[in-house]
Amino acid sequence: MKKPMIGLEVHGYLETKEKLFCNCRNFHDMKLIKPNTNVCPVCTGQPGSKPMLPNKSAIDKLLQIGLMLGCKVNPVFLWQRKHYNWPDMPKGYQITISGAHSIPVAENGKFLGIRIREVHLEEDPAAWNPDKGTIDYNRSGAPLVEIVTEPDFTSSEQVQTWLKQLVLTLSYIKALNKDAGIKSDVNVNIKGLTVRTEIKNVNSITEIIKSIKSELRRHEKEKPIKQETRRWNSITEKTQLMRTKEEQADYRFIPDPDLPAIKINKQRVQDIKNKLPESPEEKLDKIIKKHKINPKDAEVLTQNLEIVELYEKVIKKINPKFALPWITTEWLSVLNHNKKTMKEVDINPQHIIELLKLLKENKITALAAKNILRKFIPKSFSPLKLAKSSEKISDKEKLLKIIHKIYKNNQKTIADYKAGNKQALNFLIGKIMQETNRRADYQVVREMLEKELK
Repeated sequence: MKKPMIGLEVHGYLETKEKLFCNCRNFHDMKLIKPNTNVCPVCTGQPGSKPMLPNKSAIDKLLQIGLMLGCKVNPVFLWQRKHYNWPDMPKGYQITISGAHSIPVAENGKFLGIRIREVHLEEDPAAWNPDKGTIDYNRSGAPLVEIVTEPDFTSSEQVQTWLKQLVLTLSYIKALNKDAGIKSDVNVNIKGLTVRTEIKNVNSITEIIKSIKSELRRHEKEKPIKQETRRWNSITEKTQLMRTKEEQADYRFIPDPDLPAIKINKQRVQDIKNKLPESPEEKLDKIIKKHKINPKDAEVLTQNLEIVELYEKVIKKINPKFALPWITTEWLSVLNHNKKTMKEVDINPQHIIELLKLLKENKITALAAKNILRKFIPKSFSPLKLAKSSEKISDKEKLLKIIHKIYKNNQKTIADYKAGNKQALNFLIGKIMQETNRRADYQVVREMLEKELK
């Protein structure tokens, strides 16, 4: 089989408070608000309206992305008008940094072995539903980053791994609106056998992978020799012809006379570069080497920047291996159970340090520690206040009285245990833990109970 050549034009919504050229809000999810209510004359292309100067925050986010992807940042770039007549763009053109004679904001990078051709910025069109004939301008003018790769991918599996890591890496700089997700134009051909096909606006990583697999099957079977632009039908799981492929001349790119050239000085770039966090790969490598942690555990840790930052603060005072399961398993479990993210809770690393110290010094049981951890939602507190009431009970005389009480009230369970049901022992231990509010020393209780049952 000839070698597949796959390239991506990945689009993501930048995390900013306002749209690119107006003061309208850049909401996390435009579908949650009433259609055509988050609009103004600028983002709906009203006659006589002109764009404001571009959103500074959007440009800073774009520079961060370019630097994280190892790109060279150019000192100046121009806004251009990309002309096309579709209902989602009422003024007849899209304001973008791409196109003929354009200078990308950032270019010639490399991320996980895939070459990055350019990174640029543009305004998002409106949401057009051709089936219903409706248009919603709420998202029109939202700042959209486009990351263009070279056709270096050779399989859908490689694309999937790369995209997941890209999203994770950009989450470390809080550049993309994670609720809006990503979409991509996908370019596919088979080297030496077919010409390139562009699949427009494929939403979600799952659908991107499906579209690539489907289109490669079509290329193997039909061997297309004309460039086409196609759309992805997620119901039939096949691509459909939209139009023959446009060339750059078809868009009639011209510099936008309403917007000045943007100059990026070296100091601005250096200041942004100095503030960039380590990438997930760098953090993963550091944690494994420095703290000798299992790679799989370390990978779980680095999936979320706030979680790994919490861990790094905790291990300044707590043994890294001892702290690891309490962050990657117990704390993540608490967050997931409450359907919360780190952004939605107020957690003080010192409170987790105090909790783990109490546990390590055998002042509280693991069950008591878990119980306190659950109470850290939505805001943590010093567990020292609860230490007295959660103090571990290891005194055998105290425990013996409780064991005798449980023994007396659970004769049937004891009979089951003596008849060979070993699970009955765990039930009795659970009753003792319940009686002591999880304060009983588990190991001591188990040994004493086994002795009593004999």
